[in-house]
Amino acid sequence: MQQRLSDRVTQMATSATLAMAAKARELRESGKDIIGLSLGEPDFTVPEFVKDAAIQAVKDDYHSYTPVDGYGDLKQAIITKFERDNGLHYNPAQIVVSTGAKQSLSNLAMVLLNPGDEVLLPAPYWVSYSDISKLAGGVPVVIPSSIETDFKVTPEALEAAITPKTRMMIYSSPCNPSGSVYSKEELRALADVLAKYPEIIVVSDEIYEHINFVDQHASMASFDDMYDRTVVVNGVSKAFSMTGWRIGYIGAPEWIARACNKMQGQVTSGANCIAQRATIDALNNNPEKIKYMIDAFKERRQLVLELVNDIPGFKANEPEGAFYVFPDISAYFGKTLNGKTIENATDFSLFLLEEANVATVTGVAFGDPNCIRISYAASEQDIREALRRIKEAVS
Repeated sequence: MQQRLSDRVTQMATSATLAMAAKARELRESGKDIIGLSLGEPDFTVPEFVKDAAIQAVKDDYHSYTPVDGYGDLKQAIITKFERDNGLHYNPAQIVVSTGAKQSLSNLAMVLLNPGDEVLLPAPYWVSYSDISKLAGGVPVVIPSSIETDFKVTPEALEAAITPKTRMMIYSSPCNPSGSVYSKEELRALADVLAKYPEIIVVSDEIYEHINFVDQHASMASFDDMYDRTVVVNGVSKAFSMTGWRIGYIGAPEWIARACNKMQGQVTSGANCIAQRATIDALNNNPEKIKYMIDAFKERRQLVLELVNDIPGFKANEPEGAFYVFPDISAYFGKTLNGKTIENATDFSLFLLEEANVATVTGVAFGDPNCIRISYAASEQDIREALRRIKEAVS
């Protein structure tokens, strides 16, 4: 039989973070002592009150198909969370619960983009934004930034990237991979540009909202002139360490939420029933209950920055959120290390895996070819040993 795949899947890139994690796993299984700093997965256990809610849901015999857009009381918990934490007001028809924030993003691309529509991606951006856009027929348009601008795009750069074909902008704050956090003033400056182009929908990925080491989190949807054009994407994977529970959600204009509900009804239907019940308790509790995780991440950030800045050729800014550092390692381009010539960040990341036994992710996958992403969602012991190995390998 002829093995014929669709063009859409053959042209799709493999997720760089998952590919590196798989490669590290293979090497580990072959006997190598690999330290993984590639995945964006908190190393904490799920809070006990969330586990208790899941156990209670099992005892209460939750097992049936769920509503496509989520249980009504979960949607109410999301509405309460948006009001409490963000000052945003939604009604139940504006909320859609999905199997992870990634599905929320995919739903949005599928219902809003037509072939040829352009999608603005302030770089660096999360690896899947680009291919999710392409899969829906969109054309990614990268807006570069650099370590000198704290990996944030300027209003001037944003306006220069807009064309008559621009339909969407996707950004994250706190940002994966840079950890940069847009202040309310910085978002307002970008909104002043976007306000002139009412056909552009803004997708604000706020999955790292609570892992924030500076001022209170700001959302583009908080501006009156952007509320009806902004979709807020969030979930419980990062703040509650519930990555495998796969619950994401959106707050959106009602017409967009209805379309996402329709799309999801033909793809996966409703999200897992037990995870939804547990998420109600997660969101209804005060965020102070997870502050111990945020405090630990902040301590690790300082440790990573001290160790990274002690490695020759590494240049890092101070991230204000998430759990990543995104050092510029372009000083090594064109150099030969242990017989291997480094031409780009991908070469460098592979070099670290093979020579230092440390898994990182190339910045190429995030739209910045000069950097690598290092996740500090790991133990202090692993962080110290990994960065010791890296320093030794490049020395």
